[in-house]
Amino acid sequence: MEKKLLKRIEELRKKLNKFGSTHDLVDSEVVKVSQQLDHLLNQYQRISSYQQLSFW
Repeated sequence: MEKKLLKRIEELRKKLNKFGSTHDLVDSEVVKVSQQLDHLLNQYQRISSYQQLSFW
């Protein structure tokens, strides 16, 4: 699951970079992709934190 999440994060990061270089940063599509990426990054952070805690 973690690898799949990282792959999706990378895909959205590339998409955001592409949109960000061709659209205004306040463009609705740029904002939408940015929010999706934020959501996945938060999800990844929660998973990583949980794994660190379960290590102890």
